[in-house]
Amino acid sequence: MAELIKGGSFVLEARRPEEVFTPEDFSDEHRMILQTTWDFVLGELKPNFAKIEEKDAELSRKLMLKAGELGLLSTAVPEAYGGLGLDEVSTSCVTEAIGAGGSFAVTQGAHTGIGTLPLVYFGTEELKAKYLPKLASGEWIGAFALTESGAGSDALNAKTKAVLSPDGQHYILNGEKMFITNGGWADTFIVFAKVDGQDFTGFVVERTMEGISTGAEEHKLGINGSSTTTVLFEDVKVPVGNVLGQVGKGHKIAFNVLDIGRHKLAAACIGGAKMALSEAVKYAKGRIQFNQPIAGFGMIQEKLADMFIKTYMLESTIYRTAALIDAALEAIDPKDPEHDLKAVKAIEEYSIECCANKVYGSEVIDFIVDEWVQILGGYGYSCEYPAELAYRDARINRIFEGTNEVNRLLVPGTIMKRAMKNQIPLMGAAQALASEVMTFSPLMAEIPEGPLGFQSHMMEMTRKAIILVAGVAAQKYLDKLINEQEVLARLADMCIELWAMESGLLRARKKIDRDGEEAAELHIAAVQAYLDDTLPKVEFWGKQVLAHVEEGDMLRTQLMALRKFTKNQPVDSIAAKRKIAAKIIDKECYPIG
Repeated sequence: MAELIKGGSFVLEARRPEEVFTPEDFSDEHRMILQTTWDFVLGELKPNFAKIEEKDAELSRKLMLKAGELGLLSTAVPEAYGGLGLDEVSTSCVTEAIGAGGSFAVTQGAHTGIGTLPLVYFGTEELKAKYLPKLASGEWIGAFALTESGAGSDALNAKTKAVLSPDGQHYILNGEKMFITNGGWADTFIVFAKVDGQDFTGFVVERTMEGISTGAEEHKLGINGSSTTTVLFEDVKVPVGNVLGQVGKGHKIAFNVLDIGRHKLAAACIGGAKMALSEAVKYAKGRIQFNQPIAGFGMIQEKLADMFIKTYMLESTIYRTAALIDAALEAIDPKDPEHDLKAVKAIEEYSIECCANKVYGSEVIDFIVDEWVQILGGYGYSCEYPAELAYRDARINRIFEGTNEVNRLLVPGTIMKRAMKNQIPLMGAAQALASEVMTFSPLMAEIPEGPLGFQSHMMEMTRKAIILVAGVAAQKYLDKLINEQEVLARLADMCIELWAMESGLLRARKKIDRDGEEAAELHIAAVQAYLDDTLPKVEFWGKQVLAHVEEGDMLRTQLMALRKFTKNQPVDSIAAKRKIAAKIIDKECYPIG
């Protein structure tokens, strides 16, 4: 068996195209699952968007049952409990297409992810047998109750309390949770409380248990077709058998499930992005101004091209990550009595990638729906057109599953923690680079051959730039680096863009190797244009960190070293984007796949 790729290793190690999974590698089953889900979105959801937006609980339940019949709720549920037990790539295919389903995507996403996965990975056999079949079929809807008024990003500061009853048969639960997706509709809640006010613990709680009530529906900026309420617990008697995992280990459930939830959120952004691009180009072809369709104007074409390019990069990161998770899960013996715990550990290995995907995906979809509104002009601002709704719906993604600010801290924070344990040999790489930079000359660098040879070279240079900047910051602040949030945020952005750029680059190179340059024309153009836009940003973030960390001669020395690694040769990105736009306009949709 091939050695597993370590999570976060992309910061230090280059990968070969054959080492990454791409959408072009989908099996026939993956393509069938993706098409089935898109058919459900276009046939069942899109005609009902208006009714869904009215928060029609009966309709949403019917749609959940229909999704359950099609297997769209059970890809991650083992077959033994009524699920399909499919790989993470398959689950990502479902999540991608459902992401174009407006508010229903939130209902389905919370249910299949944070509402179901805690049971899959932490439930006892009894809990799994009791709840998973109903959740997999859509008969019951699940929810995840973590957030409190004083414990949002600071989840472990929860005040909800659980006390063991005198007879030792129940935990008595008291407290209040807020902003709970599916709160008004859920049949089961994954609830987190502190046993005796100290030990943070997860519980499975049924709506029918006495003492549970929900508040009024929140009036929200977007995703209005989903249910969001407070959930109150007043002397709720929860059987001791409904404890998830171990008492005092609830943080392992909450944080590990959030990792896969972050990945799923980013996957859903792909579907929303593809839907937006399709609608935008159709409008642009039909909107006549100055005696021609606005799709013929260069600035509109550039918008369409940028929408495609960012979607391409996001798609590349999502399926690369999904395959990494699959490889780690497949390495676990299904008969191992500790299978579930090892599966959780396998997913946790890629927490850096999941956090990066969440930040990247949520900001990509924000950009794309904003451009959709702009292409429509005044009509984009009108409630009569779907761009306005998509614009409002997209905003929550930067808050869901941990705010982007928190996730930006987690990306470099986790890298540094692993570096301190030598799981990621960052400090050794930084020391080696300090010696290399003295003799390194960009003029003497060997550029690989091929249409993306220079871009491949710049990936290596970007990796060196990140190692340089991160090493300088770590050496200056040591364990106090955690307090330098602005520095961590810029390091995060550098790492996230490296992950996105390299994922797209490796995908394009794999396409070239398999099918030739002509077949990979759009892949090549997308990568060339994206790197041309992004590499200067990475250099700028690096300069900002160095300017904060160093001063005087040392700053000048470090800036000179950074310039060696970020010396970039611009490409004709205008021509590349025109080529992409022409294909989008011809196909009236995302033009590959």
